[in-house]
Amino acid sequence: MATPIAANHTPANQPNRGSILKSSSLLIFSSLVLISITIWWSALSSLLALVLRDEQYTHILLILPISAGFILLDWKSASGRFGLSAVAGSALLLAALLAKLFVKGLSSTGVQLSLTILALVAWWIGAFILCFGMRAFRRALFPLCFLLWMVPLPPSVVTSIVGWLQQGSAASAQGLFAAFGIPVERRGMLVHIPGLTLEVAPECSSIRSSMVLLVTTMALAQLLLLSFWRKTVVVAAAIPLSVLKNGLRIFVLGVLASKVDPSYLTGRLHRQGGIIYFLIALLGILLLLWILRRGENQNPRG
Repeated sequence: MATPIAANHTPANQPNRGSILKSSSLLIFSSLVLISITIWWSALSSLLALVLRDEQYTHILLILPISAGFILLDWKSASGRFGLSAVAGSALLLAALLAKLFVKGLSSTGVQLSLTILALVAWWIGAFILCFGMRAFRRALFPLCFLLWMVPLPPSVVTSIVGWLQQGSAASAQGLFAAFGIPVERRGMLVHIPGLTLEVAPECSSIRSSMVLLVTTMALAQLLLLSFWRKTVVVAAAIPLSVLKNGLRIFVLGVLASKVDPSYLTGRLHRQGGIIYFLIALLGILLLLWILRRGENQNPRG
C-alpha cells in the first residue's frame, strides 16, 4: 500500500517572511532618517545656505541623489535576509549624537558645520546598519561612504586646495604657451606673454568644476567598472585633468586676448566659458572609461 504524500497546505497568499522583515526594516530606517532631519535641521539649513551662497560647495547638491540612486539600483537585486544589527548600528547612532553635542562648543563656525554634518552622515550609516545589517552595509559600501562628500570642507582646507589649483593652472598654462611656441615667463600666479600679463586669481582655480568633475568621475567609475584598480586609475586621472582644463582655459583666453581682442579677458567667454572646459575634461574621462571597460570585458579576471 502506497504511503500518501502530505499536501502543502500553506496558503498561496501568505506573505513572505523575508518581505515582511524587509518592509519593517525600511519603515524603521525611514523613521530614523526623519528623526535625524528634525535633530539636524539647523545644520542642514546652514549647509543649504552655504551651497547656494558659495560655488565652491556646489558639488554637495549631487551627493544625496547619487547615493540614493546607487542604493535603489542595488535594492531590487538584493538577495538574502535583512535583519537588525543592533550592536554596531546603535553604537554608531550614539556616537553621532555625542559628536553633535560635542561640536556645539567649537568656536569655528566652518569646522563646527563640517563636524555636525559628519555626525549626521554617521547617523544615517548607523541607521542603515541597524536596520539592514552588516551584509547589506557591505553591499552598499560605496554609496554610504559617498555620503561623506556631503561634509563641507573647512575654509582653511578649501583655501589650500584653491592655492594648489592656482599653482597647477598657472604651470599648465605656461606649458601650453611654451608648447605652441609662444614666449612665456611665470612668476608665481602671473603668466607673462608678449603684450599681456595674465594673473591666475583664486576665481580662476575653477574649484567648483574640479570638485564636480571628481564627484562625477567617482560615480561613473563605480557604475561602469568592476575592478578596484581600474576605478582608482579613472578617479586619479580626474585630478590632473582638472588642472589641465584650467590651464587650457587660461591659454585660450590669453591667445584670444593677445592675438584677437583684449576684451576676451572680461567678456562672456571668460565669465561663462567654464562649462566648455568641464565638458572637455569629462570627455577625456569618458574616453578613459571606455578604454578600461573594453579591457575589463576582454580580461574579466583583471
